[in-house]
Amino acid sequence: MYRLLLGKVSVLSAGFLPPALIAEAPSGPRRPRWLAGRALLARAVSPLPDIGYGEQGKPCFSSPSPLWFNLSHSGDNIALLLSDEGEVGCDIEALRPRARWPALAEALFSPGERAQIAAAPPAAQLPTFWQIWTRKEAMLKQRGGSVWQMAQADSTQPDSLFIAHHWLNTLSIAVCTPTPVNLAALITSATVR
Repeated sequence: MYRLLLGKVSVLSAGFLPPALIAEAPSGPRRPRWLAGRALLARAVSPLPDIGYGEQGKPCFSSPSPLWFNLSHSGDNIALLLSDEGEVGCDIEALRPRARWPALAEALFSPGERAQIAAAPPAAQLPTFWQIWTRKEAMLKQRGGSVWQMAQADSTQPDSLFIAHHWLNTLSIAVCTPTPVNLAALITSATVR
């Protein structure tokens, strides 16, 4: 079973959460995203288990749990992927201009990924960049890695994992899962208000 929940940080971070959970929230600019992530988790899993962190800092349920999750955000958008199949990774990115994206692709993308961009028509090259970026981040997040390891992930060679990508308007959404998933079907029922 896979569940994907999408929402808005501005809405979810202002919603109800238990006072004890709010007290755990970091201060500063990360606070709204943290609160929104916990609100999505609380909607998906009740009661919400304690959350700890893996060896590389990836959030996970502390107690033995048959569930795995991953959160991602971009601007005011937030995504939660929940699974009972094993470790998962997800990434959401809003399609937007990015200064020097060709240099980033040259430095961080594999030859196969760069070939995908080169094969796209000029108007589709930036969206292709974001599609590859989200696939790579989903792979890294599945194994607990970070964006700093981007050059080590090759979304054209996912090993034994499954990568799915879908555009939702101007949002690029990718997931990395241990078993195949129909991401388009998950997205149709994903929005949280």
